Amino acid sequence: MADGIIIHVSVGKEQRTEYFGEEIIRFGSDSYNELQIHSKLVKETGVWLELHLGEGVYRVINFNEALNMTMNGSPIRRFVSLKDGDEIRIEDADITFSFFSLASESSLITTNRDPHVAPFIEDAALEAALTEKRDDAKAFLREFSRELLREISWTTKLIVLALVVSVLSAIFYLGWGFYEESKLSRKEAEERNRVIAELNAKINKTNAEIGELDKSNKDIIKNISLAPNLRVEYGNGVCLIVGVYDLVDRSSGKMLRYPDPASMKADSYGLQQSENGIYEMPSMQGLTTEGNGTPVEYDFIGTGFHVGNGFIVTNRHVVQPWTEDDLVKELIRENRGRARVKKLVVYFPGVGRPFPVQVKQLGAREDLAVVSVVGVEDLEAIPVLPLDADSDSVAIGKTVVTMGYPNGPDRLLTMVDDEEAKSINSRFGNSRQALISYLAQTGKIAPLTTQGAITDLDNKRVVHDAKTAEGGSGAPLFGQSGKVIGVNFGVFTENTASNLAVPIRYAVTLLNQAGWTGPDSSRQAETTTAAEASNKSSGD
Repeated sequence: MADGIIIHVSVGKEQRTEYFGEEIIRFGSDSYNELQIHSKLVKETGVWLELHLGEGVYRVINFNEALNMTMNGSPIRRFVSLKDGDEIRIEDADITFSFFSLASESSLITTNRDPHVAPFIEDAALEAALTEKRDDAKAFLREFSRELLREISWTTKLIVLALVVSVLSAIFYLGWGFYEESKLSRKEAEERNRVIAELNAKINKTNAEIGELDKSNKDIIKNISLAPNLRVEYGNGVCLIVGVYDLVDRSSGKMLRYPDPASMKADSYGLQQSENGIYEMPSMQGLTTEGNGTPVEYDFIGTGFHVGNGFIVTNRHVVQPWTEDDLVKELIRENRGRARVKKLVVYFPGVGRPFPVQVKQLGAREDLAVVSVVGVEDLEAIPVLPLDADSDSVAIGKTVVTMGYPNGPDRLLTMVDDEEAKSINSRFGNSRQALISYLAQTGKIAPLTTQGAITDLDNKRVVHDAKTAEGGSGAPLFGQSGKVIGVNFGVFTENTASNLAVPIRYAVTLLNQAGWTGPDSSRQAETTTAAEASNKSSGD
């Protein structure tokens, strides 16, 4: 049963400890309260808190709800009993009440503990409660600790010291063992990390080798499939160029003719056929502008490719074939004549009719020419071949693909069965113009696609071994990038490794001069200008 209660009061920084033995203890600011608190932060008067002693414990009977009181951090409740160490706090005023009970010894219950300890606690508590200068609970606890140490025997102290030393030794031993174990674990971990690093290095090396192998395989597959892929994507943009030119008098502009049409007849190749069927070279002299003799005219074929907006790139000697024919040049010189193009058309694969074209620009030094289609609106379905004026594809050993019409209609006829070829020849064999027109109408115009490699090169020539023949001049030369890197212009039938192409940058320059506005024309022009400047500086 409680004999009283010790209350430790804290108001801001001021602290005090009081002892009460009354059955009813009231807290407040008025004079009739057992415990009076004067704080400017609390405006409430009357009783703040009321405790009653019953059944040996103090209980909270009443409290002022306006003061926002808490007990041990929770809202206070009525009829709750107080235990040692309980704390009631007025949150808004920084006022704290701490409670410690004093119980009288039971005459019916005794213990074997030292009888001096319990009375000391009570005396110390009373002393703390009655002494104004020592109103801090810390003084009570300090005195209690000192008295407790005085009451403990030396034997007990030695035992405790031995236990402390043992515990510290055990901790030190365990710590040392843990340190050694950690050190060993670190060494093992470092060894594992080293092995893992070596394995990772081997794996990375293997992956790099696999990557190189995969790249090589892809390059091989790409090279193998380069020609068929290009044929499917751009083959219909490679055209067969067909033309006819005649010779006219330089002064009058009249057509030059052979003088004796009764006994001699010129075929489409410029040879004369006598009555017994033997072909003979025409006379180098005696052409005339009078009479009804056979006109001196020749047909020609070549290859070109569409680069956008109706512009077609080919060779100069394709659209001006007389410049490469010694016999025709001799006729022109001996008869004071000049050549005149009478007809110039192109045939695209899959299109049954020809497209008339006109010459837009001729290369002054390089064997290049630009022609344009009359009626660009009809070319919407014709593919545009991409140009690559500055590429790693132009290097010795790199794969190249060319598409053209070598051997003209003769090669196209080899693609049909023998019976049909004989039938076509019998109907159109005397006129290549009619033969080509029929082949176009029946969908048999298709370029020949061949693949090879670059065998040599310089600033103005790309030498390759992709098979081609007469009629393949003007054909596009594709690089491994899938874009055109050159224009075929020279064919050597005796040495297939010496087929020649003009680098495409020279064709881009000519296209720009002709007013080309095809895809990427501005970027191609910048690249070409830079390349030409570099070539000029290296040449100087």
